[in-house]
Amino acid sequence: MKYSKLVGILAGLIMIASCFAPWAYYPDIDKNFTGLFSQGNSYGKPGLALIFFGVIAIILFVVSKIWAKRCNLLVTAVMVAYSIKTFILYTSCYGGVCPLKKPGIYLMLSASVIMLIMSMLPDIKVTENSHMSQPADKDQ
Repeated sequence: MKYSKLVGILAGLIMIASCFAPWAYYPDIDKNFTGLFSQGNSYGKPGLALIFFGVIAIILFVVSKIWAKRCNLLVTAVMVAYSIKTFILYTSCYGGVCPLKKPGIYLMLSASVIMLIMSMLPDIKVTENSHMSQPADKDQ
């Protein structure tokens, strides 16, 4: 795909920015949680891991080597798995209280999925080697 690199980088920047946006509002304590803040650090800081994976993925989108595209597929797959786990963690009900989902958590999840899709569609030219294209002669 012609624009997969650009769309992947843009999705990575959106995913990194969404880690600073509110992900969920908890009415019982009257606070918004982000990827980098939770009351008493009860959910940890999943935004740090997502920012790390996002930066690595953006770097791999920029590098125009086949090994980088293959590594990017692994990095974005791990990032999507972690995003799904984080989405479930932040939006699950507890003790009869259900948090309100904010747009930041949807941005984080959708941007990571878009990055995975774009990593499956690399814009790279594969050249065929001349010695690999000719069948080997058994007589020689």
